[in-house]
Amino acid sequence: MKKFLFKRLLQSFLILFFVGLLIYSMMRLLPSSYVETRARTLSQQPGAKSYDEWLVQLKAAYGLEQGILPGYLHWLGNALQGDFGDSWQWNKPVITKFQEVIGYSIFLAATAFILEIFLSIPAGILAARRQYSKLDHTITVVALIGISLPSFFFATILKYLFSVKLGWFDLYGIVGRMHEQYSPFKQFLDVAEHMLLPILTLTITNIGSLIRFTRTNMLEVLHSDFIRTARANGLPEHKVIYQHAFRNTLLPLITVLGSSLPELFGGALITETLFQIPGIGYTAYQSMVNGDIPFSMFYMLFLAVLTLLGNLLADILYAAVDPRVQMV
Repeated sequence: MKKFLFKRLLQSFLILFFVGLLIYSMMRLLPSSYVETRARTLSQQPGAKSYDEWLVQLKAAYGLEQGILPGYLHWLGNALQGDFGDSWQWNKPVITKFQEVIGYSIFLAATAFILEIFLSIPAGILAARRQYSKLDHTITVVALIGISLPSFFFATILKYLFSVKLGWFDLYGIVGRMHEQYSPFKQFLDVAEHMLLPILTLTITNIGSLIRFTRTNMLEVLHSDFIRTARANGLPEHKVIYQHAFRNTLLPLITVLGSSLPELFGGALITETLFQIPGIGYTAYQSMVNGDIPFSMFYMLFLAVLTLLGNLLADILYAAVDPRVQMV
């Protein structure tokens, strides 16, 4: 296990190095100079340094006076020390802004992820057990709706129905107007209430593909010879389903669940923006719109790290689920 983890971590760092180089190169090759725009904006503030001074300082901070590779190594050296530069949009260090907003995104993504698992997998198994029944058709229709609905469209429907028509929830925001006057427990409930529609949006738009994937793989396993043998030997149906069939379905499910980790945070960019939840997605959107290169680079690198972490966790879970999988 230690040898496997060391090998995979080494591969992950190597991949991350080239992903970071690609991101840095894309930013350097943009058709307009955001550094010059930022230097001009800063020089116009009261008591600020001149445009030329700001331009020299910003170029030195991000290695822009060098070639792409030396500049990237300069930026990477600072990044490894936790210095990703100062956010141009939020006027504070990138890592400080990240720490302020990541909590909302983790709560949103973790809750949606747990709900997705507990809703999708049992529904997929149930649909496979009752193939071609009315229940199977109903679950399949629900799954197709979830796959087909874009998150921005479904979020708009929820806001129109529950906020505009029924008035049960605020249209946007993370807290209500009276939040500061509430007790700590009531403040928690206020935040949870504002997170309900975004969580519902992320969950519904993500469960469809997992339901279909679970159903398809369960059907394939249920028609295998070893399942017929288990039933012929008189094993109870619940043991056949959950101890034999479902265990063999877990490997492909782990792959899907591992890849869904970055998708939840990436998809949250749209959901958080629509509901104006001050998480990493909404912050990244505002940064991109306003040409905040330091924070935009950090956000893309953050998604790359989540992708590699999801794949690593999936590989580790393979061995936990199926001892036949060799970690080499």
